[in-house]
Amino acid sequence: MSVQTHIKKNDQVVVISGNFKGKKGKVLKVFPETGRVIIEGVNVRKRHTRPTQKNPQGGIVQKEVPIHASNVMVLDPKSGEPTRTGRAHVRDASSGKRKSMRVSRATGEMF
Repeated sequence: MSVQTHIKKNDQVVVISGNFKGKKGKVLKVFPETGRVIIEGVNVRKRHTRPTQKNPQGGIVQKEVPIHASNVMVLDPKSGEPTRTGRAHVRDASSGKRKSMRVSRATGEMF
């Protein structure tokens, strides 16, 4: 079962709750099946790895781990403030087909 998320890859987001509240970053990956997202520089964990052929040095590796999508809000492209998102249907000029675009609830800016 997949879950629709309001977050897409490469969105600029801000964390609104949890241990990383207030941190901003870019979405690196979205997991719609579980409703989780990985954000650059947020929820970084250390993992001890043994030496392998791929990584002969081994050692401690830092990597971002997912947080729930409900804990983040998209930043408005116009104002830079956190905003809720909606959907708007727009007719494509070249093909004449209707497309669904995301819209900022605060400013009405499409993205």
